[in-house]
Amino acid sequence: MALAAKILLIIASIGLIIVVLLQSGKSAGLSGAIGGGAEQLMGKQKARGIDALLGRLTVIFAVLFMVFAILLGYFLKSGA
Repeated sequence: MALAAKILLIIASIGLIIVVLLQSGKSAGLSGAIGGGAEQLMGKQKARGIDALLGRLTVIFAVLFMVFAILLGYFLKSGA
């Protein structure tokens, strides 16, 4: 069970890193480079939708990361 928690923790951490790097910052970072063409074709609403989706995914991956880290600590402490 600890092995499954380790694997899920690694998947959640990689997902969290990717989603955070895709978000736009003040200088429009990587998300601006990727979504720049879509913004011209679809208008400003599309870019806001992508940023909102990335924000929701960040929260989901952060919660999953915390849950799996706590589970892994419990399994390692109990020796399961």
